[in-house]
Amino acid sequence: MTHPFHPMIATALNLTERQVAQTLALLQDGATIPFISRYRKEATGGLDEVQIEQIKNLHEKLTETAKRKETICSTITEQGKMTPELQKRIDETWDSTQIEDIYLPYKPKRKTRAEAARQRGLEPLANLLMMQRDPHPEVQAARYAKGDVKDAEEALKGARDIIAERVSEDERARNSVRNAFGRQAMLTAKVVKGKEEEALKYRDYFDHQEPLKRCSSHRLLAIRRGEAEGVLRVSLSPDDEECTERLQRQFVHGRGACSEQVSDAVQDAYKRLLKPSIESEFATQSKEKADDEAIRVFAENLRQLLLASPLGQKRVMGIDPGFRTGCKVVCLDAQGNLLHNENIYPHPPVNKPKEAIAKVRKMVEAYRIEAIAIGNGTASRETEEFLKRESIGHDVQVFVVSEQGASIYSASKIAREEFPDHDVTVRGAVSIARRLMDPLAELVKIDPKSIGVGQYQHDVDQGKLKRSLDQTVENCVNLVGVNLNTASSHLLTYISGLGPQLAQNIVAYRAEHGAFTSRRELLKVPRMGAKAFEQCAGFLRIPGAKNPLDNTAVHPESYPIVEQMAKDLGCDISQLLASKELRLKIQPERYLTERIGMPTLKDILQELEKPGRDPRGPIKVFEFDKNIRTIDDLCPGMELPGIVTNITNFGAFTDIGIKENGLIHLSQMADRYITDPNEVVSIHQHVRVKVLSVDKERKRIQLTMKGL
Repeated sequence: MTHPFHPMIATALNLTERQVAQTLALLQDGATIPFISRYRKEATGGLDEVQIEQIKNLHEKLTETAKRKETICSTITEQGKMTPELQKRIDETWDSTQIEDIYLPYKPKRKTRAEAARQRGLEPLANLLMMQRDPHPEVQAARYAKGDVKDAEEALKGARDIIAERVSEDERARNSVRNAFGRQAMLTAKVVKGKEEEALKYRDYFDHQEPLKRCSSHRLLAIRRGEAEGVLRVSLSPDDEECTERLQRQFVHGRGACSEQVSDAVQDAYKRLLKPSIESEFATQSKEKADDEAIRVFAENLRQLLLASPLGQKRVMGIDPGFRTGCKVVCLDAQGNLLHNENIYPHPPVNKPKEAIAKVRKMVEAYRIEAIAIGNGTASRETEEFLKRESIGHDVQVFVVSEQGASIYSASKIAREEFPDHDVTVRGAVSIARRLMDPLAELVKIDPKSIGVGQYQHDVDQGKLKRSLDQTVENCVNLVGVNLNTASSHLLTYISGLGPQLAQNIVAYRAEHGAFTSRRELLKVPRMGAKAFEQCAGFLRIPGAKNPLDNTAVHPESYPIVEQMAKDLGCDISQLLASKELRLKIQPERYLTERIGMPTLKDILQELEKPGRDPRGPIKVFEFDKNIRTIDDLCPGMELPGIVTNITNFGAFTDIGIKENGLIHLSQMADRYITDPNEVVSIHQHVRVKVLSVDKERKRIQLTMKGL
């Protein structure tokens, strides 16, 4: 039988029911998203990671809604108020707002004003007023003046409270106010009196008003942060008059004294109950939407950063630059192991450039250094220029590397375990050097929130953010694949099917038995079962393995196919990998089976073409303009080289070699209209920019890429 959710998910995501059913079956069977998207294309019809994740999330959301519906039905049934019509409406509705609206009149109440009036026996009077026929309601009301109710006026007031609550719980009324909010809600922000000083960074919002539907996610998050810090007062409001008029039309009939009572109750319902309730609903919804947008931008930036070009296994010198404290220099071998560290003082106040360059040359010689990585913090430009001015010997390339998050890493538990005998400065410099060799392997050790490519990352839903970033890291690590014999336990943790425990066991096994010689050997690792092996094997590479396929993305379950191909061509696998002529003779359709379809065969042939290739591009050296040191050196019209450091949905922040980053606004990125900066730039891209304006007081630099 088909699952009730499958058709709904298929419709929402524009997929077939079969794709949804097969994907969910694989997920429930313990398969990971990277594994399904890479090795189960036949089952899913070639869905990518994003689509698989959407299916998973939507399924979780529907399951949650189903649970909520059960709770609601049992509450209404216990009250003895369930009817077949009501049951049918709840069963057919999957919109959570609508479900809560249906439930509202039956929801157990806290002590509301209406509840108090009911307990004082005023419900019949409210019913009488609602009929709007009695010409003298005060005469009727006087009959209720007994006990707690001292006079007719108090009785009418209680009856109006009951009507107000009914109005506020009426579905049609709620939808009418909701529509007004959706069409015309204005977001208003004002600075809290007396807080002007501490709210300076929010001065764009001291007296701000705009339609909610036009408010971009970054502005909304900025305004909400100001509100959370207690310096801005924020409200959402539609046209109150229009809303009350619509409610009056719905509830007030005729012109008598009863109608006047109902009219007063409707106004009270709108102001005291309905408007605040729908306002908080819209505040939550718009915040969720802004969160999702900010998280999407952050995840995309993180993906680009993790997939930045690696220098590869070269012997690297890492320098964490500084003035007063000097520069911490470390030398690493091609595997990233620390060989040596010391300090040099090429800059004031210590100022020993001759001694510094002598030390650098000596280290370059002794450790056969092939490249130098300089962190891009304080004294970075000066250190880079110092090294380029002095000749260091043979062709040593100098790179400037982002050190965002290096200090977080150097103080972390992972860094302490890696370098128990060294202080934070050494660990920081090692991290800078390793980022040049392999950004992915080094950055996974740092909490993605500290890498500095998000915006408002502390203001969004933290659980959602963590899930999205973890999934991004996992997708990137598995896309690139890792060397089973050199990967840290931390990097292995992100491989499909492995968790912290199995990753630790692999490293321990490697330490005890030496390097792995085949993927099969993984099965000897404690707690590595068939399922975990199936999930992880294709993403782990063994350079120089006896079976050359162990260093490719071909999954062990497909080895027999490749062996058969080689056999049919009368050669072995190494010859097949080495010869293009032989590979051109393969006729994939001959190897189709029940389980192996064309998508997998195409992937296999592609892999044989470029075995174990790295999807990341080659690395490039970059140089800033030598004449620009501080914001005072800038003037409008200058053309400069820059590096994109962060992308938001309104533009890209760009490092032009001074302390402050400049902003290329979305409207300044291209000569055509674009809606997403990622269409034009990516993180760490080298760009040419022109200075548009410089606001020294607020340290803001506007840049453009147009016409360059």
